[in-house]
Amino acid sequence: MKFKKPKFWDYQEVSYLSILLFPFSVIYLLINIITKIFNTPKKLPIPIICVGNIYLGGTGKTPLVKEIYKIAQSVNKKPAIIKKYRHYLQDEINMLKKTGTVFECTSRSEGIVDSAEHNFDVAILDDGFQDYTINPNFSILCFNSQQLFGNGFIIPSGPLRENLKSISRADCIVINGDKNSEFEKKIFEKSGKKNISIFYSKYKIKNIEKLYNKKILAFAGIGNPSNFFNLLKKNNLNVEKTFSFPDHHDYSQKDLELIKSQGLKKIVTTEKDYFRMNDEQKKICDCVEVSLEIENKGKFENLLKNHL
Repeated sequence: MKFKKPKFWDYQEVSYLSILLFPFSVIYLLINIITKIFNTPKKLPIPIICVGNIYLGGTGKTPLVKEIYKIAQSVNKKPAIIKKYRHYLQDEINMLKKTGTVFECTSRSEGIVDSAEHNFDVAILDDGFQDYTINPNFSILCFNSQQLFGNGFIIPSGPLRENLKSISRADCIVINGDKNSEFEKKIFEKSGKKNISIFYSKYKIKNIEKLYNKKILAFAGIGNPSNFFNLLKKNNLNVEKTFSFPDHHDYSQKDLELIKSQGLKKIVTTEKDYFRMNDEQKKICDCVEVSLEIENKGKFENLLKNHL
């Protein structure tokens, strides 16, 4: 979905806009409940690892999928990445293709069957926590420490795709960012599970040497552009100007002229944005390459391997 996240979604106090939109959230929730009732999970031929979220966008699913793909390969599995096709998700699909085989599909369950027929023995879903036709062997929910649950309301009153009780369907939580004990308590409380595993991850800039001692203009069209800008600043990079665009934004000549007109020679963007640009557009900027580091990675790998 192409959208620019409303600021009130992350307000800690209740916004009048959240209250105004609440009836539509109730309708959204009812549709979700009805969808769940009328969809029975199908029996599928290979193990399924689902990487999803309940906060709409910007939680780090795709980088985690790439890490899980590598872990599966390390134990001699032949993993396939399953991505439900949406034309605006081509940037994410192209990124994943750099990692391994991606099955683009209109139905995730059909994509899983197709991958099994091509001799793949593990399916990794990039998104799919809300796909009630699938019963994963292992479900991971992703959060970002800067947004957490947002204002706690369901779309469109807030950023949540489901209510917080849905956390109970997850086997594991991965939080991208700083440790937050209070948030962990809320996860245990809302899930009603004492044995849910919680891990933390962080991004490391791989090509940071190219960015030192430069006056930087950073732009991004992702779920939470501020997360990208904060990553640069946390690494002591001199970010002088930022531009935010809607998630999955298709850059126009006007956009690029605005960016270039700021007079800063070092212009950078995310990998996801870079994959969405054409060759001519890419000439104006550099891509900030990142890797995902998981704390207690050995424990995470052992937990995952038990379900492969």
